Amino acid sequence: MVLKEYLKEFKERCTQCAAVSWGLTDEGKYYCTSCHNVTERSKEVVNTEAIPNTKIQAINRGLKRKQKLEKGWDWYVCEGFQHILCQQADALQTLGVGPELKNEVLHNFWKRYLQKSKQAYCKNPVYTTGRKTAVLEDNPSHSDCDSAPELLSDFSCPSFVESGAESQPDGHARKPFSIVKAPQSEMASICSGSLDGVEYSLRKEKGIVKMSMPRTLAFCYLSLLWQRETVTLSDLLRFVEEEYIPYIHAFQQFPEEMKLYGRDKGIFAIESWPNYEDIYKKVIEVATFLDLPRFPDITEDCYLHPNILCMKYLMEVNLPDEMRDLTCQVVKVTGIGEVGFLTFDPVAKKTETVKYDVQAVAVIIVVLKLLFLLDDNLEWSLSSIAEKYNEDNKEDKPWFDFRKWYQVMKKAIDEKKQKWEEARAKYIWKSEKPLYHSAIDKPVVHKRREMVVNLQKQFSALVDSTPAVEKKSPSSFQFNWTEEDSNRTCFHGHSLQGVLKKKGQSLMTKNSLYWLSTQKFCKSYCKHVTTYEESNFSLSYRFVLNLFSFLLRIKTSFLHEEVSLIEKRLFKKKYNNKTKKKSSKSRKVRKH
Repeated sequence: MVLKEYLKEFKERCTQCAAVSWGLTDEGKYYCTSCHNVTERSKEVVNTEAIPNTKIQAINRGLKRKQKLEKGWDWYVCEGFQHILCQQADALQTLGVGPELKNEVLHNFWKRYLQKSKQAYCKNPVYTTGRKTAVLEDNPSHSDCDSAPELLSDFSCPSFVESGAESQPDGHARKPFSIVKAPQSEMASICSGSLDGVEYSLRKEKGIVKMSMPRTLAFCYLSLLWQRETVTLSDLLRFVEEEYIPYIHAFQQFPEEMKLYGRDKGIFAIESWPNYEDIYKKVIEVATFLDLPRFPDITEDCYLHPNILCMKYLMEVNLPDEMRDLTCQVVKVTGIGEVGFLTFDPVAKKTETVKYDVQAVAVIIVVLKLLFLLDDNLEWSLSSIAEKYNEDNKEDKPWFDFRKWYQVMKKAIDEKKQKWEEARAKYIWKSEKPLYHSAIDKPVVHKRREMVVNLQKQFSALVDSTPAVEKKSPSSFQFNWTEEDSNRTCFHGHSLQGVLKKKGQSLMTKNSLYWLSTQKFCKSYCKHVTTYEESNFSLSYRFVLNLFSFLLRIKTSFLHEEVSLIEKRLFKKKYNNKTKKKSSKSRKVRKH
């Protein structure tokens, strides 16, 4: 009877279904018995016996905190990406990158993006209703900051010089960002945990680059490039794949109060590995959108210079150290080592933006073709000569034997590839933190996830009793070749004397022939530079391409294209003569 009296007092219509049929929750709040909508209105209950199955302990401070935790904060999508960028920057710092990358460079790029995309640091941000995003104001003087964990409190903010009325004073820009514990408003969308999840997924504004998970890696790489760190794009993507940098399940590190479901799932949940070509395009796209100035110069002492990268990859694939002089000559003749060519300048909008790691590998392939031709004939003949010399002169410095190198590398790359494929096949895409489409589905999803985890534990106990292998520390080298290793031949100290000859004071290759990887380049309006048909090329050339492609985790056609571009620069006269001959033929035809 007491319960009915309480319910009679509340005669407002339900905001969801307009019914007047109310019940009381365990926490003393009114809920609609028709649609189960819970209101913010509550009744102070003195006699707890009025509510069945309720204990006195239920109406206490701890329950209120739990209720707030279940409801979560009001947060925007850009705040989610800001949190992920912070995680990725921290991970790069643990890998040895300087703290300036996060505190200065990445922060400035992100701040510029928020301004350009009109999400913050501008007069009329896209979020005009409800609370502003935490990134909009750098005001740490909130009373609730101590009670709620600061999302990016260590993401310190140096001044960001931006001309025009939209920029903010340096004093404000230097204060740290934090997500403010917002009031529990009714703005949160029933279709997403974030306030703007639905709106964000539908937003298609011309000229605006929407943030996405792959673009977080573009931001990281741009920051690395600005700092001229010793991390290439292929290294970055490999570290992501090896889970040293959060990406696939990065949303799992969100604070518990940042509820993620519905449309948020399509924004933050990724079920594919990042692709080199895709991220490379997004790097240029983001840099152009941000209207970034010319990056710091890539000089000869910089890690990204082709001379240094060539030396690194020669060591990686177990090739002779003597090849370094030849790669340096190719770099010099082609002009790809010039500061103007190497330095990234988004404003200049150059037609050729350098893929530093791919370019260095392409130079090595060109040198291998200059030495051994790679036509499935000459390289084996030269190998037979080197093999005979090494047998007859065991005490001398051994000549480089291409056949033996091929056998050693094929075995090594096959083993590595098998492990990589197995790791990919075993990878669990489902996150430990279950995702659901709406708050209604939450109990069902959690129950299913619990069942899956239990089954996995039982199955792993039955099938694989071996202890988990401890994760190795990350390295920019995937292969390690040493003279002390008796199981595998190290070719670093081998001589190229068998394939070189002296002409005066300089050395020349014994091989005087060369075949071009691409005879004819596509026209300018075509999307690709050249086409790659595997069956048209020799087995040895295909092996070398596949070797380096796996090393960088790129397509062989992508690498073949870069080799063709290096050859175009190296044999400029040959290509020019071809075009002249074609033009003269066409003139003769016209005369007739």
